[in-house]
Amino acid sequence: MMTLIAIFFPSLSFFLRGKIFTSIICLILQITLIGWIPAAIWAVISLQNSRANKRNQKLIKAIKSKS
Repeated sequence: MMTLIAIFFPSLSFFLRGKIFTSIICLILQITLIGWIPAAIWAVISLQNSRANKRNQKLIKAIKSKS
């Protein structure tokens, strides 16, 4: 669901994740039709990186708790 929001409403994707300043920059970029594609790609990549960071933090926490 969040990936669809990132594709169709890139600035909203950043806003919902609490990145207000990034959301404003993305909104300025997506105002133009040509800028929409880079904004959508940026939002999807950022979302995927955020998910990967959360996974890595869980793994690190699990490894530390076993030690």
